Amino acid sequence: MLNESNSNIEKAEPLIYQIRIKGHLDRKWADWFSGLSITSLANGETLLTGPVLDQAMLHGLLRKVRDVGLPLVAVIRMEPEQTDGPDVKP
Repeated sequence: MLNESNSNIEKAEPLIYQIRIKGHLDRKWADWFSGLSITSLANGETLLTGPVLDQAMLHGLLRKVRDVGLPLVAVIRMEPEQTDGPDVKP
């Protein structure tokens, strides 16, 4: 049985996530990371930034980070006003 709150749920817009990893990735990895933008930082870290459709996609991206073998530093869901550019604070 479908409950009333579920019937009113519309497909949500993807959320923007920023995944920070230790080490640098070449931009050629962007396709493997579902088109996320790749930004190398001066502090030796890389930011993967872009839309994530749902939690399953987020977990898939985190598995890929694990598979690359670079340490995960942070996962941040960006607020809409923060999506103008990557957060490059060390």
